[in-house]
Amino acid sequence: MSQPVPPPGNPFAQGAPQQPDGQNPFGAYPPAPAPRRNSLALGIVAAVVAALVTAGIYGAVLGGIEREIGWAAVGVGFVVGLAAGKVGGNNPVLPVVSAVISLGAVYAGQLVGIAILIGKQLNVSATDIVFQEFSLLTQAWSETKDAMTFVFFAIAAFAAFSGAKKFGSSD
Repeated sequence: MSQPVPPPGNPFAQGAPQQPDGQNPFGAYPPAPAPRRNSLALGIVAAVVAALVTAGIYGAVLGGIEREIGWAAVGVGFVVGLAAGKVGGNNPVLPVVSAVISLGAVYAGQLVGIAILIGKQLNVSATDIVFQEFSLLTQAWSETKDAMTFVFFAIAAFAAFSGAKKFGSSD
């Protein structure tokens, strides 16, 4: 005995009602994609905060091990670019601004590192050196800079630019 018509309620039978386009089987529409952020001001603020934090960490690492290391400069630039891109979104100015800010962060980190080293030698606080003898500190930086110092600047700027581009465009 065969049935000429499929039994009612069989969703696999031909002619069964289909879900409207764009709906899931439970009848709800999928959530709308999150709007893209594009805030230059918030991106800059996030980059500056990240630069201050990473400059302090970078300086502590330099002062602690008494040498410059490339991966730390990459980390400074990357974190600055990440913060700018994630918070500021895909603004095309943010990669350039984050690269410039990362240069300042690496410079500040190197000054903090030198202040820690001088503080160890003279048995004074590194903060005293930074706030009371800043001209001495910048002079010490000028005398100790070499080609690798500028390589670290370039590495940090490249990492910040790349990080801001990548994380600003991926939401």
